[in-house]
Amino acid sequence: MNQRQIKQFQKLLNDKMEELQGEAERTVDGMTDSEAKENFPDPTDRASLESNRNFTLRIRDRERKLLVKIREALARLDDGTYGKCDECDENIGIDRLKARPVTTLCIDCKSNQEAQERKLRGVS
Repeated sequence: MNQRQIKQFQKLLNDKMEELQGEAERTVDGMTDSEAKENFPDPTDRASLESNRNFTLRIRDRERKLLVKIREALARLDDGTYGKCDECDENIGIDRLKARPVTTLCIDCKSNQEAQERKLRGVS
């Protein structure tokens, strides 16, 4: 991977991290602002609000996990291991990295991993 590509991936990952952190801040602000205003006498309205909040929080939890992966990918960029497969140590294709910049497995190793997972689920 050349320096131009490294810079591109750093920018891509940093931009995504900033976007996710901004979304998290807006969610927290929105929940704290609206709590003081909300007083639903109808239990159905209250249940709907709680359901929407739970859904939003599940999404934010997934995004929190993605933030961890983004930080790990940035660390790999810094230490020179970004773009190398954790399993076979081969280069991960640029197209795969563009599609999933936090990936740690090449397409062949990821396919093998998924096949093993399907096999295990089929046995259970």
